[in-house]
Amino acid sequence: MILRGTRQLNLMAKASASGAVLGLIISVPIYYFWGIDGIVPAIIVSSMASLLRTWYFSRKVMIKKVEINKETVINESKGMLSMGFLLSLSGIIAMGASYLIRIYISNTGGVDQVGLYNAGFAIINTYVGMVFIAMSTDYYPRLSGVSYDNKKAAQLINQQSEIAILIIAPVLAIFIVFIQYVVILLYSTKFIPIYGMIQWAALGIYFKTISWALAFLILAKGASRTFFLNELIANIYVFGFNVVGYKIAGLKGLGISFLAAYIIYFLQVYVLARWKYEFSLHGELVKIFLIQFALGISSFSVFHIFQKPLAYFPGVAIIGGSCFFSFKELNKRLEIKALIKSIKIKAGK
Repeated sequence: MILRGTRQLNLMAKASASGAVLGLIISVPIYYFWGIDGIVPAIIVSSMASLLRTWYFSRKVMIKKVEINKETVINESKGMLSMGFLLSLSGIIAMGASYLIRIYISNTGGVDQVGLYNAGFAIINTYVGMVFIAMSTDYYPRLSGVSYDNKKAAQLINQQSEIAILIIAPVLAIFIVFIQYVVILLYSTKFIPIYGMIQWAALGIYFKTISWALAFLILAKGASRTFFLNELIANIYVFGFNVVGYKIAGLKGLGISFLAAYIIYFLQVYVLARWKYEFSLHGELVKIFLIQFALGISSFSVFHIFQKPLAYFPGVAIIGGSCFFSFKELNKRLEIKALIKSIKIKAGK
């Protein structure tokens, strides 16, 4: 948290990367010699390695010691404890809802279906979720810094949403078109039933991307009760959609319910932010979203209209269009070409 709070992104990246490598080096021999019995020791040792690396890099940040009396600690901690409690409670409710849907799937379709459900959303949450995690590292501290000004906060949210959509959209298009090979590469042919679920869920990620950036505003404002109620309502209808979706269309229905839930969640968060914090979507963000979502819908459509391998020809063209558009727009905002040139120059030296 010290590295994140002080926005020492370079040190954070070094700590994360070195911790992961060190954990891998330690874990592989443990699994090799102990097999399944080495799972728990490997997790403990890897966590300790990550802790030590983070501690090492956090010591490089110079922080002034400040004397604080008990009265100040008590007054300042009230808000933090209240927010922490409601955030923890919100997380518990989300885990509970997720657990209940697994129980429902197990009782309705069997344990195998639960495994397929977990495997499908593990792909979405792991590979797309990495983008969210990486971006939130810098995004939330910056948003908290301007949260007092609704106009500045809205500008930052729109900018962050634009970049997030531009980065994630090509990945989603690839997932939709080449989902068969992605699943086989990560799992096996036994996981064929999750193709449709992942494709539908991928469409939901477009809406999740913007609502994700928006939901941070509630936290940055310190409105813990509002955040809790917002997430509580969302968990209720997400659970309901999952039950109905699975009952009607099985695993594919869970993907459809994911899409429906995040469309509603986006509208819910948008209306809340507009009502309480005068938020509005910028025209540039709307344009980027509509173009990339249209490309996502197109890749989804060609996969279901054309038979394989014919579907891959227009699919690849759509992926290329999504990548080109994202690169073009990201270059406007981040000057990627100039960055690549500078890296080449440094490498040449």
